[in-house]
Amino acid sequence: MIRKAIISTLFLSASALVLASCGGGTPTDSDAVVLHRGNSSEPLSLDPHKASGTWENNIIGDMFIGLFTEDVSGTPVPGMAESWDVSEDGLTWTFTLREAVWSDGEPVTAGDFVYAWRRIASPATGAQYVSLLYPIAGMEEATRGELDPQDIGVRAIDDRTLEINLVNPAPYLPGLLTHYTTFPLPQHVVEQYGDEWVRPANIQVNGAYRLEDWRTNNFVHLQRNEMFFDNENVCIDDVYYYPTVDNSAAGRRVRNGELHINNDFPGQQLDFLRREIPDYVRIAPYMGTIYFSINTDLEGFSNPDVRNALGMAIDRHFIADEILRAGYEPAYSLVPPGVANYPGGVRAQWADMPIEARRERARELLEAAGYGPDNPLRFEYTYRATRDNPRVAPVVQNDWSAIAEWVEPELIVNDTQIHYDNLRAQDFQIADGGWIADYNDPYNFLFLGEYSSVPMNYSRYNNPEYDALVTEANRELDLERRGEMLARAEQMYVDDMPIIPIVYYVSKNLVNPDVTGWEDNIVDLHRTRYLCLASASEAGSEGEDG
Repeated sequence: MIRKAIISTLFLSASALVLASCGGGTPTDSDAVVLHRGNSSEPLSLDPHKASGTWENNIIGDMFIGLFTEDVSGTPVPGMAESWDVSEDGLTWTFTLREAVWSDGEPVTAGDFVYAWRRIASPATGAQYVSLLYPIAGMEEATRGELDPQDIGVRAIDDRTLEINLVNPAPYLPGLLTHYTTFPLPQHVVEQYGDEWVRPANIQVNGAYRLEDWRTNNFVHLQRNEMFFDNENVCIDDVYYYPTVDNSAAGRRVRNGELHINNDFPGQQLDFLRREIPDYVRIAPYMGTIYFSINTDLEGFSNPDVRNALGMAIDRHFIADEILRAGYEPAYSLVPPGVANYPGGVRAQWADMPIEARRERARELLEAAGYGPDNPLRFEYTYRATRDNPRVAPVVQNDWSAIAEWVEPELIVNDTQIHYDNLRAQDFQIADGGWIADYNDPYNFLFLGEYSSVPMNYSRYNNPEYDALVTEANRELDLERRGEMLARAEQMYVDDMPIIPIVYYVSKNLVNPDVTGWEDNIVDLHRTRYLCLASASEAGSEGEDG
């Protein structure tokens, strides 16, 4: 609570500094078009190899462009890739790069991609998200120290020709290549400054915006990169990202004109917001799932029956309909509906049982596992202080306590950064979290269950049969057969219950109608380079007429 109060105070100070510019300039440039975005949490890092959150992706994706990027609808489209060829077996992709430069005028080359991927492959980098790139040949072995990063399956044929060799066919590769872990890095800058390369004074970028200022727990200020290859189609000159931990307070700032956009709002306020500012409310399907991780290395939680007992006791319909609202759907699987190349149909075997029958069955399972009045099940449930999580936590606590009086969950709240650090370090018992897909394919969810994906596999689920089936599926060229195999793997995962699916996400944004170019999409990515302000356009037109 203390940290939240500090963030709110700092935000108001920042707002006082920059709000005079809203829709018409910054303190240093009265003609600039300025956008103010609420962004849920403070970034831990803006280094693409050190980041791991959607709030960091929002900023990094404004500064860098990979081989592919997202269009306004969130669909992968060519970015730095001008053209590409794929070998018949689907294992070798060869890209021709567009001509582009870093913000200091140095050319962006195939070598910058190779350098970046060798850097993220190095165990010394400590990249939390590197397992996402395991489809690249040698990447997994390099991250384990079993292969020199210089020998992974990427090479620069010349400055504008890049070759990628894969372990298995990856029909989802264009989507994966939109992710910040695959972005090029300015080798000449990183080698000069080391970890300090991301400081505003040092950083060079190839995207639409460069980092002008970063005041911790206050704001991140990006400014238009005039060297960006598509700069002529960029409207916004400056964008400020604010860590809006308290999404209710952020909603007030949107209503008051302090923010043009906030990337969330409390579901409990939906009716009020639709009544007060109906044109601001944007709700859309979202490719993500809220789930709880269970630390399977702990003695009590190594038993799948215990994990299932805790999973079946939760009333997801109440959480979705009464707490979160806004279209959230109860989840009984990890992969949400609508994901490409996937048949779906996976559900926990007890999903259709009435909630009271489920809780009775949960009690039986726990008693069979040795729990009862003389041996109570005590555990900590840790949750994030942001968004609707503080409202969900006591509901879940009551659900578990309803199994029996000897089930005793304790609630622990953490800031988002600390929370996810603890998850990766396995410093938790049961913890909330969520997964937002990085690309539209079921593997981007199911890789979380592979043991090789530790530390992103927070629960440390270790099932060689699951791993083998996922690996076999990813070698299958027939997409229908591959989807069926992945569905069998997910059913295995859900039956073992190392994670407890709770609800499928929807995106909830508040967007001032003055913002143009915004298009709701399933990945909920809205790059600033596609946005503009209608008031700025009108002001420009009036000036030309005058």
